[in-house]
Amino acid sequence: MGDSTGAMGGATTLSGKVDSELACPVSPVVDIVFSRWTTPILWTLNEFGRQRFVQLQRNIRTITPKVLTQRLRQMERDGLVVRTYHPEVPPRVEYEISELGRSLAPIFAHLAEWSTENLRKVERARREFDEADEQMPAPR
Repeated sequence: MGDSTGAMGGATTLSGKVDSELACPVSPVVDIVFSRWTTPILWTLNEFGRQRFVQLQRNIRTITPKVLTQRLRQMERDGLVVRTYHPEVPPRVEYEISELGRSLAPIFAHLAEWSTENLRKVERARREFDEADEQMPAPR
């Protein structure tokens, strides 16, 4: 008697509650890699190579300096980005994707392929849903 595992790897504890990490073992990865700004930062560093903070911010455009700083620190902590400090005058700091971060490239490639093949289908499904929703009578 212990944990039970379902067809997709889900697990319940003895109390019958679902352990979220066991129910979906990719949840921690999704939290790390697919947060709002992590993906564009990794993509940009992978595409353009080592960059200074200002270059990275220009390439991403819509990110604020505060958020970029926070995300870069977290990504450095997670081992996805390498920060190199050059003790010059003025000091220079560069960021680059780490080998661990680069190992995500196949996942991004698969997602880009999926996007190319399926985003139109998602948009069509949304339109159909919204149109059907508009035709439903409002609840009283």
